[in-house]
Amino acid sequence: MKRFFAILLSILFVYMMMTFLSNLEPYGKIDLSKRVSIYFLAKDVNSVDPDKWVKGMEQLPTERRIFGEKNLEEGSANTVTSIVVNYRSFDTLGEVTVLFAAAIGVGLVLGGTKRMRYGREPNFILRVSTGILLPLIIMFGVYIFVHGHLSPGGGFPGGTVLAASVLLLYLSNEEFSVGKNITKFLEGFSGSIYIIVGLLGLVLGGAFLYNFLPNGEVGSLISAGVVPVVYAIIGLKVGSELSGVIAEIHQERE
Repeated sequence: MKRFFAILLSILFVYMMMTFLSNLEPYGKIDLSKRVSIYFLAKDVNSVDPDKWVKGMEQLPTERRIFGEKNLEEGSANTVTSIVVNYRSFDTLGEVTVLFAAAIGVGLVLGGTKRMRYGREPNFILRVSTGILLPLIIMFGVYIFVHGHLSPGGGFPGGTVLAASVLLLYLSNEEFSVGKNITKFLEGFSGSIYIIVGLLGLVLGGAFLYNFLPNGEVGSLISAGVVPVVYAIIGLKVGSELSGVIAEIHQERE
């Protein structure tokens, strides 16, 4: 009966995937204006009066370019990143703080002092594949938050992928353990850098977390001002915090 349901679910999953793929638009042919506002995609909101545009008294130019343009108000190619890490970066700082508080809570509740033993040898395939996949997982996690201003991703998913590599090490090796001092240091260091970047924005631009670096050319790796810097900080902080939580779960009291 289990195999029957497994086969049935597999067929249903394949059918859903095939249906989804058939509805996808060709690569590079997607009209982003159908998904998000052209007004925002233009990224030069200062050149058009918002009130006049809303009332139809002023029109946006028909031909707009995004990639390759310079000196725009915001330089992220990823529009979601523009909102989350630039216009609403203070909110993101709050979200990171909430995660930090949650990690502290897990540590206080569990409070283990030594590595928990499960009394079973990890599977051979798991141990071997961990050695192969671990560098790829770490590289992928770093890639996600380094390119967060260019493509979907960012500090939170990138840091989570990094923490997943730590979880894999715990599952494949009962001798492995992450030092609490390491995760605490990385948490404190990355959190302090985030605050320092925010204060620099306050000093240089007059607002906390103000984007005080040049935006560069949209689509380039070095662009979007402080956005990639903040995403790298968030990736490191989230990765260390979740790694600390994973370590606490695998600890027990003596």
